[in-house]
Amino acid sequence: MTKVYGTGPYDFKRHHVAEYPLEYPVEAKPGSALPSSITLSEIQRDRLTMIAADNWSKTLDASKPKKPFEPELVKVIYRTELSVEEGQRRAVPSQRVMILEVSQYLENYLWPNFDPETATFEHVMSMILIVNEKFRENVAAWACFYDRKDVFKGFLERVLRLKSGRELSIAEKTNYLVFMINAFQSLEDEIVSDTVLRLASLQSWHSLSYGRFQMELCFNPDLIRKWKRMIKREAKDAAKRGEPFDPSTTLEVQFLRNLIEEFLEVILDSKVLAPDPSMNEDYHLADAMRVDDACVLYCERFMEFLIDLLSQLPTRRYLRPLVSDVAVVAKCHLSALYRHEKGKLFAQLVDLLQFYEGFEINDHVGTQLTDDEVLQSHYERVQSFQLLAFKKVPKLQELALANIGSIDKRNDLSKKLSVLSPGELKTLVCSKLKLVSKDDPWSERVDFLIEVMVSFFEKQQSQKEKINALPLYPNELIMWDESLVPSINYSGEGCLALPKLNLQFLTLHDYLLRNFNLFRLESTYEIREDIQEVVPHLHAYINNEGETAFRGWSRMAVPIKDFKISEVKQPNIGEVKPAAVTAQITFSISSYRGQMRSEWNALKEHDVLFLLSIRPSFEPLSAEEDGKASVPQRLGLQYVRGCEVIEIRDEEGTLMNDFTGRIKRDEWKPPKGELRTVTVALDTAQYHMDVSNIAAKGAEDVYGTFNILMRRKPKENNFKAILESIRDLMNEYCIVPDWLHNIFLGYGNPSAAQWTNMPDLLETVDFKDTFLDADHLKECFPDDQVCFISPDGTENLNPRPPFRITLPKTMRSNTNALPGNKKSTNDVPMDNSDSEKEKIVVEAYTPPDPGPYPQDQPRKNSVKFTPTQVGAIISGIQPGLTMVVGPPGTGKTDTAVQILNVLYHNCPSQRTLIITHSNQALNDLFEKIMQRDVPARYLLRLGQGEQELATDLDFSRQGRVNAMLVRRLELLSEVERLARSLQLPEDVGYTCETAGYFWLLHVYSHWEQFLAACKENKDKTSFVKDRFPFKEFFSNTPKPVFTGESFEKDMRAAKGCFRHLKTMFQELEECRAFELLKSTADRANYLMTKQAKIVAMTCTHAALKRKDFLELGFKYDNLLMEESAQILEIETFIPMLLQRQEDGYARLKRCILIGDHHQLPPVVKNIAFQKYSHMDQSLFTRFVRLGIPYIELNAQGRARPSIAKLYNWRYRDLGDLPYVKEGAIFHRANSGFSYEYQLVDVPDYNGRGESTPSPYFFQNVGEAEYIVSVYIYMRLLGYPASKISILTTYNGQKLLIRDVINRRCAPYDFIGPPSKVTTVDKFQGQQNDFILLSLVRTRIVGHLRDVRRLIVAMSRARLGLYVFCRRSLFEQCYELQPTFQLLLQRPDHLALNLNEITSNTERHVEETGPIHLVSSVDEMIGIYQQLYEVKFHQYMPYSGQVGELLPIDTDVHHPMDTDMPVTSEGAPDDNAQHGSNMEEDTKGGVVANGQNTESLFKNHSNGETDAKASVPPESNSDETELEE
Repeated sequence: MTKVYGTGPYDFKRHHVAEYPLEYPVEAKPGSALPSSITLSEIQRDRLTMIAADNWSKTLDASKPKKPFEPELVKVIYRTELSVEEGQRRAVPSQRVMILEVSQYLENYLWPNFDPETATFEHVMSMILIVNEKFRENVAAWACFYDRKDVFKGFLERVLRLKSGRELSIAEKTNYLVFMINAFQSLEDEIVSDTVLRLASLQSWHSLSYGRFQMELCFNPDLIRKWKRMIKREAKDAAKRGEPFDPSTTLEVQFLRNLIEEFLEVILDSKVLAPDPSMNEDYHLADAMRVDDACVLYCERFMEFLIDLLSQLPTRRYLRPLVSDVAVVAKCHLSALYRHEKGKLFAQLVDLLQFYEGFEINDHVGTQLTDDEVLQSHYERVQSFQLLAFKKVPKLQELALANIGSIDKRNDLSKKLSVLSPGELKTLVCSKLKLVSKDDPWSERVDFLIEVMVSFFEKQQSQKEKINALPLYPNELIMWDESLVPSINYSGEGCLALPKLNLQFLTLHDYLLRNFNLFRLESTYEIREDIQEVVPHLHAYINNEGETAFRGWSRMAVPIKDFKISEVKQPNIGEVKPAAVTAQITFSISSYRGQMRSEWNALKEHDVLFLLSIRPSFEPLSAEEDGKASVPQRLGLQYVRGCEVIEIRDEEGTLMNDFTGRIKRDEWKPPKGELRTVTVALDTAQYHMDVSNIAAKGAEDVYGTFNILMRRKPKENNFKAILESIRDLMNEYCIVPDWLHNIFLGYGNPSAAQWTNMPDLLETVDFKDTFLDADHLKECFPDDQVCFISPDGTENLNPRPPFRITLPKTMRSNTNALPGNKKSTNDVPMDNSDSEKEKIVVEAYTPPDPGPYPQDQPRKNSVKFTPTQVGAIISGIQPGLTMVVGPPGTGKTDTAVQILNVLYHNCPSQRTLIITHSNQALNDLFEKIMQRDVPARYLLRLGQGEQELATDLDFSRQGRVNAMLVRRLELLSEVERLARSLQLPEDVGYTCETAGYFWLLHVYSHWEQFLAACKENKDKTSFVKDRFPFKEFFSNTPKPVFTGESFEKDMRAAKGCFRHLKTMFQELEECRAFELLKSTADRANYLMTKQAKIVAMTCTHAALKRKDFLELGFKYDNLLMEESAQILEIETFIPMLLQRQEDGYARLKRCILIGDHHQLPPVVKNIAFQKYSHMDQSLFTRFVRLGIPYIELNAQGRARPSIAKLYNWRYRDLGDLPYVKEGAIFHRANSGFSYEYQLVDVPDYNGRGESTPSPYFFQNVGEAEYIVSVYIYMRLLGYPASKISILTTYNGQKLLIRDVINRRCAPYDFIGPPSKVTTVDKFQGQQNDFILLSLVRTRIVGHLRDVRRLIVAMSRARLGLYVFCRRSLFEQCYELQPTFQLLLQRPDHLALNLNEITSNTERHVEETGPIHLVSSVDEMIGIYQQLYEVKFHQYMPYSGQVGELLPIDTDVHHPMDTDMPVTSEGAPDDNAQHGSNMEEDTKGGVVANGQNTESLFKNHSNGETDAKASVPPESNSDETELEE
């Protein structure tokens, strides 16, 4: 039966974040700007590596016997290598930890020799440090512990008790804290969660002060019974052990309380801020303090720890009272660090902790509190305090009688409380209100007591109000705030003031809020990068008049000629910000030509632009000033504001790019002149803040200073619409379907939304063309007894598809009983005797005759689905959540299409929404749906990608409307023909309405009369043929409709003809709306909201247009999401909510997510958001981590089985389809190569390995030269260019390889560029026959350490994969071992078969033939030159100097964006179509056996190359991409 996978640590090893391009810092030298980076050779010479080779390393010198375990060695390494000096702002020497982690210190030495009873403190701390490093690297941290689960538990227990009786240094405390943070972030791991969740149980309440304990039990009376039961059980356990019952001494009670008290000691004692003796006494107190950086890091990490505990329900429930009881937030607010400039990040974290402490949720039920409930509880709280004050505190009489509005603000409340003496205040707070314990040493401080009172009683601004008051565009203050938007070199060592996306969320509101903040900051980061890219090109300077002028130019930014605010509307009722602010901006495009000019002219409504105010310093900054200056100071950037285009006009004031219908198509004229005026909408919240600042503080008028208008690439500029969508969702009472709600937040039974646990199941399913024959169906249900019956209930001995299957009740109740993999999830041995087998009743029915014309015949599926795919199809057509994991080449798209097909036929009234990540995937899916039996009129494709569909039909809204109008005319002419054949007037075919009357009055009545006559004449064989009323109409069929041989046969044909007529009139009825609606927009909207049954779009389009969908009343019942492991969490969530709720219920019935969490995650450009916030975790991946059941497809049909072995170890049970085992093409060797896959070790080339011409822009000239040489060799053998793709792991290398190809291959038709040269990340979801892969790095492994990138890289090739890399580096990497061990079983020099000189060979793939090992790049170049001479010598019209025709370019290449087409002068060609020719499939013919070559040499008859063709294009730095 299909195995439905679910929970368990083996199921999903934690690896949720990609690489961060920071090199590992060696201890940075003072004064150096960037830390120098550690190289492979340094690692190999390092003292630790030597120790590793002697004691534990298996890769460095496997043959050498290892020394026995020495605990003393662990101590020495810990003390000498893993400790840092006091006061440093880092807890570990990262380079030393990294060397130990790479050498597998944990896996091969610390863990195998760990004993919980005898292990030393240093041994445990060393393990803690390595686990922390693995989390920082984002590789599976707990994986190696699972070989000894009981000892793993012992290790975690030992960690929890590590502090007892021992004082740790501040760095050790920080490391310990980071380990606890990581443990609480891994609650999907059973052993970890069992151990750490004990610390967050009800037992921890033993440590509460008596007053707080009473208060909590009053608020939650249900807990009283639970508490009593727990006490009784604990007392019984203590009695059994013969110990006195003292709960306060247990670990569960003490652990967190002690941690918090330890933190308060650090922050409040003089550890963080010590008085600086060098400062004068006059200095401000906070500034006259010396800051201990190590303590600051510890305090920040502690805040992160508490935030994590309070932001997930399982830990929040019982720990929030603990945090409130000690008043952590109030104490932090009053600490010196909170106000110190070095405590900025700490202060932000304290505010985040305060937010989560007061979060609007009922902790014990887990439900979100509405705004009204929050307000009500606030009023009740203040009212009860007033009552108490009135009765017990005479001095507070005034406060007791005041209205609530006058005392719930901080200042008012502080003033009212100031009348009490310190003693009275303490009595009120500690004894009467019991907010803090009277034993707390802080209770003597008046400011502390007032802070506690105020934070308890003041009215908090609701999150909705905060979000609505927030500008959606970032400004210059947020952009360069490193604690909010960290720069690219975030190393993962510190923490940040950012929310995290982990497993669980408190409420939907919390979910949306975290995503809103992260998405906003990620787009801020991208905008900041664009600004930093554009501004230096403008070369701003101060001219003689003292004004800013620009010497340079940029493609994406233009100087502003005139800026004026044209309208500020009155605020809406209840708001303070204006309702709208519009401005007009005039700029000139005279300096642009061709393509760039048309890009500026293409600005349209809703495009987002940025206004920059640039004022450079009069004198250039000195080197010292430049080093200290912030980025905005270096750029001369004063202000940044965003705006949205309303309209754009040319110099004559004519409207351009209008899509609202104001300008008719035939009236359109090209824009005149060179001045453009854009009307824009400014952000009202930002405008209000700016104007208030001018009024209150006399600040500069920002809006009078703008001098640059900047645009961004349209594809990257959709952030505002997505942020608006999230904000709208937060303002709505957004309902996720009930069946999905708890699972979505990460709680409850993980399989609750699986179809077997859902109501309203489809009892009987018509599978249409899913099964090719009866044997195929039996194969799909191997563990069941399949019984075939006819429609009348009798046994069918010769069953043929289509089949209807009645799913048995046991299958519906058993989660594992889906057809497919033999193993059941519970691994219970199954008795397969027939008596035990479940009986499945299959009805084989004869479908009605579809009609007499060829176009009436339904299109059939030809894919033979595997049992697991059938399991996925069954799950997908039933209500609920279906998750399908599709490893590379397992037919995810075919499965998705069949789900849609079967769903359409079983639930014809329901509508399905298809979402994918890329246009490419959407088009693949759409092209396959069109080949199935779903009428084209019910399909609709929205968004920008419909132009690329490889079909004659247009599936865009406009295309569908036109198709409907054309179809209407065709059908009406058919109606006229039918009327003629019945001798009736032809005007019945005038409109769809008249055709409808004609159907009722004439066609249907003729048919009924015919049926009545047939009942009485069943015995006459030719009766149907003679009396059929529409015989004349069907006289033009390819074959005669009736034979007259049998009444039954003719009657079936007659019904087929009537079905054809019925479909015809049904289509006309559907066209009627298009007849009545006159405007194109109305017709298109009708089509989308009513007509189309399957609507497809990308996730970005869904987020951009959500508002429009809601306004139009868009509805759908089913959601199918392809590539869902590549879509950001929030972009997966928005498509679930593109429709309004009906009577408070969500209409969504099915959610089908198809993806592969073992391949690459969504792209998040900022490394900090990836690593710290886990923003690149998709919803699909989170669901897998939560243990939600999924079906994993288990047979690949893409690659040779031997190549598939390089990656199938990552999947549970991935086998091969018969097609790849038996197909001749998979058995034949790759001509000219000894092996079908190989790792090729590339040494330093001209003394160089990897290089970085600019930061994070990695290149490797040796690998680029080698790969291109092998490509030329393949082309000379006759391999088609379209069958070869070159992939690399870095953008820098991609541009270098393109550059080499442009110089060496592009000028020669018989070589030409390959199908694609791109990065592994960009090539995900695509494939080719032959892949040449460059791994680039020679110093450290870099982001290939993310196993998901390796899986994508290895799974792109069908027939041949050649990996070029530095062997000594990659063979050491623990995570990549399974793949590299296989690769290294073959020689690491490229093995060629030089006897084969054409692309055809009959050699079997397992035969190598005579092997020639290539020793170097230069030898490879010599080989292809010899091959060239052998194949083409008879056509050589010159002296045989091959180098003249195929130039060898051994210079170091500079990174160039060869995406830019080149003119003969080598300048970027503006008018050329933007995009590299090598991205397109090469259509050139194959050169084989020296045929057809004369024409290839016509351009080079004298043996000279065209010098101009080799001129490299200029780098367009605006376009150059950073490394992925």
